Amino acid sequence: QDSSDDIEDVSLFDADDDVSRRSKKSRIRHPVASFFHLFFRVSAIVVYLLCELLTSSFIACMVTIILLLSCDFWAVKNVTGRLMVGLRWWNQVDDDGRSHWVFEARKVSAQGGKTSSEAESRIFWLGLITCPMIWVIFAFSALFSFKVKWLAVVVMGVVLQGANLYGYIRCKVGSRKNLTSMATNYLGKQFLRQ
Repeated sequence: QDSSDDIEDVSLFDADDDVSRRSKKSRIRHPVASFFHLFFRVSAIVVYLLCELLTSSFIACMVTIILLLSCDFWAVKNVTGRLMVGLRWWNQVDDDGRSHWVFEARKVSAQGGKTSSEAESRIFWLGLITCPMIWVIFAFSALFSFKVKWLAVVVMGVVLQGANLYGYIRCKVGSRKNLTSMATNYLGKQFLRQ
């Protein structure tokens, strides 16, 4: 007699299970993903800042920075966004050759709780927003100090990290119409408060 259809997995200690679920909300559940989410981003910035002190070879610095930025782009787009906040985006090409951008967000579980922790979410969004802003500052610095050779590297930083930022904002907020209406509503509320 096959009784495997009648068997259901049930937690024996429901109270302990609920307590451990609540404590996991504030803990980092994916420490490796959280580390690499920040590692490539911060490493590219540190190499950019210290490059002229460490070596006189512009090519070696440029290649190192672009490799770090490329690893960051891939890791954030394909791994850390999915694990840390449940968001992902990609480009899909139909059989007709038309390109479609797809922005996805993880559905909320049936119990009504999020599956990602607040700490991971903060780390993800802080790294995702802060680093492109730093690259924009570097872009203005390179432009106004007439360091044209560094401008190409900085533009790569802005483009790669800005693309991830844009993609994940679209995943979080929704369609472009929602994004513009949300920005308009926010600015309107700020104007009325002042």
